[in-house]
Amino acid sequence: MGGPQPATAGADRALDGVRVGVVTFPGSLDDRDAVRAVRLAGGSAVQLWHGDHDLQGVDAVIIPGGFSYGDYLRAGAISRFAPLMEQITAAASGGANALPVLGICNGFQVLTEAHLLPGSMIKNNSLHFICRDQRLRVENAGTFWTADYADGEEIVVPLKNQDGQFVADNRTLDELEGEGRVVFRYVDGNPNGSRRDIAGISNIAGNVVGLMPHPEHAVEAGFGPDSSARGDVGVRGGTDGLGIFTSVLKKLVG
Repeated sequence: MGGPQPATAGADRALDGVRVGVVTFPGSLDDRDAVRAVRLAGGSAVQLWHGDHDLQGVDAVIIPGGFSYGDYLRAGAISRFAPLMEQITAAASGGANALPVLGICNGFQVLTEAHLLPGSMIKNNSLHFICRDQRLRVENAGTFWTADYADGEEIVVPLKNQDGQFVADNRTLDELEGEGRVVFRYVDGNPNGSRRDIAGISNIAGNVVGLMPHPEHAVEAGFGPDSSARGDVGVRGGTDGLGIFTSVLKKLVG
């Protein structure tokens, strides 16, 4: 079967040297899943605490899904003021050596609140929590987090959210489209009313990416979706999300 596979003892050990930080906030839900995804991809995961002021020299950062601070005020609105977010925001805006940052679900919401990504997230148009396997199309394989895919490639990963509707004014949407910053788009139906079926976007440099679905839940056979865009798989056999994590490791290695 095509696509990235979990790292083994014979995998390129250079990936071990890439240290990917995973931030935990009060209310984070998927931080341990993100840590496991990094390790399955072959990298070294570093657990980071939201209240710290030190990024511990990591090479990239993942802001995971969950309900940080209980989604009070707005999803991600309080988390953006965490001490560690000050460090992440500065490092992610650092020019040629800018820190790669991935925001998944609640992490995407945090990135918009921190103005590292444009737009905002509001409640799903159904006003209900959604949990299902979702097909996506990779629209931009040129980012730090999508380099192991091809433009136009489709993947299946889980989706679970209640504030997952991406919104922005038409000028911002046109800029995202025109600059190639729409990274993922929903396929086979829009689950939450997101404008232009957008599931994920990037900043101009491509080091910061946010997406609503959960690639970290589609990295290991036996624990993933029941389907894959790459062909038939067994029950819980989908691993289409692993490429998100192998992408950043390989980009950083060289």
